[in-house]
Amino acid sequence: MTRYLLARLGQALVIVILVTLITFVILHLLPGGAARAILGKEATLQQIASFNHEMGYDRPLWEQYALYLRRLAGGDLGYSFQLNQSVAEAISQRLPKTMLLSLGSTLIAVVVAVPLGVVQAVRRNRWPDYTINGLSLLAYATPIFFMGLMMIILFSQVWPVLPPEAPQGFTMAEVLADPAGLVLPTLTLAILTVAVYSRYIRSSMVDNLNENYVRTARSKGLSESRVIVGHTLRNGLFPVITLLGMYLPALFSGALVVERLFNYPGMGLLFWQAALKRDYPILLGVTLLISVATVVGALVADVLYAAVDPRVRLKAARS
Repeated sequence: MTRYLLARLGQALVIVILVTLITFVILHLLPGGAARAILGKEATLQQIASFNHEMGYDRPLWEQYALYLRRLAGGDLGYSFQLNQSVAEAISQRLPKTMLLSLGSTLIAVVVAVPLGVVQAVRRNRWPDYTINGLSLLAYATPIFFMGLMMIILFSQVWPVLPPEAPQGFTMAEVLADPAGLVLPTLTLAILTVAVYSRYIRSSMVDNLNENYVRTARSKGLSESRVIVGHTLRNGLFPVITLLGMYLPALFSGALVVERLFNYPGMGLLFWQAALKRDYPILLGVTLLISVATVVGALVADVLYAAVDPRVRLKAARS
């Protein structure tokens, strides 16, 4: 198991480095450059050249990347001239808000998706299965910005019970002071997640319902509810553990659109604004954080999956 964890940690480190390299190269190959975005349209060529020299943007790309890694190893994520603050400070202010939105939507999605997936598996190829499956496909195929707009129109215009804008403020206390404003962005992000999770749970439950241990449990006279909840559902949730770790990039991309749509001051809105202003340090810092979170989530999911599934433990021991 130790060798398995060390191998996964090595793979995680390589992935994070590759993500930083690809992101760094793509951002620095974009036309325009950071100097023009920071100094403005009236800046002269001499001022731009001076800025690039001071920031090291006139050096070879490999040298810039090596300098970035050296600073990163020292815990320096860079400085945003657009925001006039360090990248670490900007992220620390907005990360808790995005975590609140993402965790809230994930919790709602799991609570709703688990019973939906179970109903689909138990009533497979019947009208409940077809109905839930059709609604899930519809939700999955609907662009998240369109879903958010429909939520705003329905619950803020047609039936004005919720505010159309998310809570504003720089602190978590200010955000939590307006819980009604969190409802629409959280539900918008949760709907897509429910569509994904319910299909995974249905597939996993169907596979487990055909296993021998289910037939054995039924032959012993156990009630159907005990067979479903006590045996099949417990084993059917194993793939969802992995999905929770691997779904972080999709969750952040959804949060980016939702935060922009509802003007929610989180990581997604920060990334959006940085992209418009060519704020390279912010873009690199947010991308690095998301890649690390994704790799860590996948690693934790693998460890948990290996801890509960003896087949994975055996494979890890042999590797």
